Amino acid sequence: MTEALYPFLSARPSDVDAVDALLAQVAESTREKIQDAIALREVVFGADFARLEDCAEAMAERFAGGGRLLAFGNGGSSTDAQDLASLFVSAARPLPAFGLTNDVAVLTALSNDVGFDVVFSRQVATFGRPGDIAVGLSTSGSSANLVQAFTQARRCGLLTIGFSGGDGGRMASSHDIDHLFVVPSPSVHRIQETQTTLYHVLWELTLAAMESR
Repeated sequence: MTEALYPFLSARPSDVDAVDALLAQVAESTREKIQDAIALREVVFGADFARLEDCAEAMAERFAGGGRLLAFGNGGSSTDAQDLASLFVSAARPLPAFGLTNDVAVLTALSNDVGFDVVFSRQVATFGRPGDIAVGLSTSGSSANLVQAFTQARRCGLLTIGFSGGDGGRMASSHDIDHLFVVPSPSVHRIQETQTTLYHVLWELTLAAMESR
């Protein structure tokens, strides 16, 4: 897998010319990845910017009414969920937001005693209130615990927002997600990079919508 992505890493340079050739490969690989990342962002924002604005307005309405944001995801997406929550909490005008992967005791208790599929839905059921916001991030869009969390969030009256990749996975066919943003790429790296940009822009648009109220 590593050699397929970075073939130059397996090279064994033995002279100056070989080293120069290796560095040229590294530089070209870097340029290609940067170009891919830029092109993907252009595609996504070209298609979704108006929907991002609509989503931000809906979030601002919930926050203005006393709503809170509950963010969740697995693996690298859990870090993104925590980052998203921290953006709202640390803003000049702080807004209530929580990462549902922050409490290790809760995560491990639910995983061990009930099952990993419910680690987010149980928390949404416990903490979520009508008027709150649920944001789930996934690169595949098919994580069972995210799909269940969105179903529970819908039952509890939360505004639901999803970030997915590829073809959207199971999240794309869910009727429980109000706003879904799909990054159409097979690369987990490019998906997560673009999702990070998406939710940072969504955060800024939400703050702007709050200021305009």
